Amino acid sequence: MTLLELSVYYADSAAMIRTRMAELRAAERAEADPVAARRLQLRIEALRPLLQEAQELAVLTARYYDRSYHKHEKYAL
Repeated sequence: MTLLELSVYYADSAAMIRTRMAELRAAERAEADPVAARRLQLRIEALRPLLQEAQELAVLTARYYDRSYHKHEKYAL
């Protein structure tokens, strides 16, 4: 598997995480119990770094061999 092929998986993962976060936000808005709403909010916050990382890795792996792309310093060796 090439890095370009791998980037598709990262992009798909980011899309799934984004969809789940939207579902949780909708459930949070509909929730009448403040404790349950807070639990949903915490789940959303836990997904946020995963979404960011999946998006960053999708771009990094898609453009890894592009000479004009300045790689993300977070993932540089």
